[in-house]
Amino acid sequence: MDGWWLVALGAAVAGFVQGLSGFTFGMVSMSFWAWALDPRLAAALAVFGSLTGQLLAVFSVRRGFDWKMLWPFVAGGLAGVPLGVQLLPMLDMTWFKAVLGAILAIWCPTMLFAARLPRIKGSRVGDCAAGLVGGVMGGIGGFTGVVPTLWCTLCGFDKHAQRAVIQNFNLSMLAVTMLTYLGTGMITRDMLPMFAVVAPAMLVPTLLGTRLYMGISELAFRRIVLGLLTCSGVTLLISAVPQLLAR
Repeated sequence: MDGWWLVALGAAVAGFVQGLSGFTFGMVSMSFWAWALDPRLAAALAVFGSLTGQLLAVFSVRRGFDWKMLWPFVAGGLAGVPLGVQLLPMLDMTWFKAVLGAILAIWCPTMLFAARLPRIKGSRVGDCAAGLVGGVMGGIGGFTGVVPTLWCTLCGFDKHAQRAVIQNFNLSMLAVTMLTYLGTGMITRDMLPMFAVVAPAMLVPTLLGTRLYMGISELAFRRIVLGLLTCSGVTLLISAVPQLLAR
């Protein structure tokens, strides 16, 4: 059980953030776990925690289910999850964190401070592509919501529409990812004690985050989402750059 306190702390903080924003459990938890845990264990815990948080959100933050809006994201995601799972053993996680962190650290502040940034006209092809990338990143480590959330923000989805898409997309993709991990033997018996730490540690923080979400405005929600993505990107860079420089 070495490192259980780090697992519990990461799960609690990530659970609160996911409850508030509807995503980012994987990003936030990895900012804690990437320092000390094996990449495969961290990925499995991130997927498990993200899925647990989404299941809690289904009952605490009920958003309208619009299949017409959701299906392109899900179709792309279903194609992407198996690819992400196959890439995980071959991936250089340090470079992955550095590239993803740089993108988030540059692009999200631009969107945050450029109040009049023109909106993209959404399309089914764009939704599917965002879902595909989200599925790949979900297979790698539970990062399903990052790219679809950025896409929804660029397309100007309102607070509730974005939450509905991301919540339902994440739930379906994370369920598929967890089943794929189980089917491929990536999750082992040795990991189960850490799973038992994650679930109770994130329960109350997640519910607190969902409660806070219900009381915030549209503008505040957008700022919170982009601010969290920016912080996640900076944290990933902080963890990755020293490792790259040491090579």
